[in-house]
Amino acid sequence: MKTLYHKFETLLQSTTTEFKRYLYDRISWNSRMIGIIGARGVGKTTMILQYIKENLDSKTALYVSADDMYFSENRLVDIADSFYKNAGKYLFIDEIHKYTDWSRELKNIYDSFPTLQIVFTGSSVLDILKGSADLSRRAIVYKLEGLSFREYLKLFHNYDASTYSLQQIINNEIKLESIQHPLPLFNDYLKRGYYPFGIENEIHVRLAQIIVQTLESDIPQYANLNVGTSRKLKRLLSVIAESVPFKPNYSKIAEIIRVSRNSLDDYFMYMEKAGLIGQLRNETSGIRGLGKVDKVYLDNTNIIFNLVGDKSNIGNMRETFFFNQMRVNNEVISSRKADFVIDGYSFEVGGKNKQQNQLEKDGKSFVVKDDIEYGYRNVIPLWAFGLNY
Repeated sequence: MKTLYHKFETLLQSTTTEFKRYLYDRISWNSRMIGIIGARGVGKTTMILQYIKENLDSKTALYVSADDMYFSENRLVDIADSFYKNAGKYLFIDEIHKYTDWSRELKNIYDSFPTLQIVFTGSSVLDILKGSADLSRRAIVYKLEGLSFREYLKLFHNYDASTYSLQQIINNEIKLESIQHPLPLFNDYLKRGYYPFGIENEIHVRLAQIIVQTLESDIPQYANLNVGTSRKLKRLLSVIAESVPFKPNYSKIAEIIRVSRNSLDDYFMYMEKAGLIGQLRNETSGIRGLGKVDKVYLDNTNIIFNLVGDKSNIGNMRETFFFNQMRVNNEVISSRKADFVIDGYSFEVGGKNKQQNQLEKDGKSFVVKDDIEYGYRNVIPLWAFGLNY
């Protein structure tokens, strides 16, 4: 226990609180059990350490990482028992998916120590979603996405930008007081700004590791798939990455990667839950998330650059950014006349020469243009949608 406390104190001392992720103020930190999920490297560990540092007495709190060697011979429930008996109140468990049978032990801890507050995080989103279903009556689970363009401006360049609602964005109310030319920063964000570790110029190596680990470990382990399946998943990801953007022809794809049509549906679902792709659906009976898939995108533009580099299709890049940024606070669905629909508003995404021919003149249709600094009337700069969270 002394070793765990020493590691905790060391981490706490090195944690800075100047920059906080968008989710920090949305979490109900007083809840008895909180789960925070998200891809590796998006800032979960830093966020919980910031909360401890700013709000709790470290004598009544304990942070542990479930992949610590300590847990090769000790159980989580025993740690909780000892911590509780020594007047502990707040237990934070990082990388919980690295611990075998974690959901059962968390239930035991929750039920056995009624005044103990528990926060756990996990990077293997599939495992956490599977386990959190068992904890549904006990845990509130939040998902942390990667950096928005607004957050990138603050973390990478220390520029302060406000958060804007969809209505403010389409009204062209965006103001960047300290930035005269946003486009160079926006282009840098597309390549390395979605993950906080991109600031260290390690984006390509670390992101490649995350992709490989997700395809070779996370998904096969979750779905009980064999090693050969991971090669098919890699092939499928490459097909999506090279498309313009990708409109799924399931029969043809199943033939290319040599799997059954039914298996392909499962593969797409696994990759979406694991944070590698995003599926754009149409509206079906008004039930969110159940529509037919019209387009498939890689999850974010950093992944596009990692997989295909400068060969990436610019149209695909623009649509990926829009979908990735706007889905955090909004339900984004496909449109028959434009690229996207949000709350009844239609958005057609393109370059600075994009025309408005296919859009309705109804006050609810907008052209989203890349390569422009500021908007006018129903024309909105693409980068502005990165200020929504």
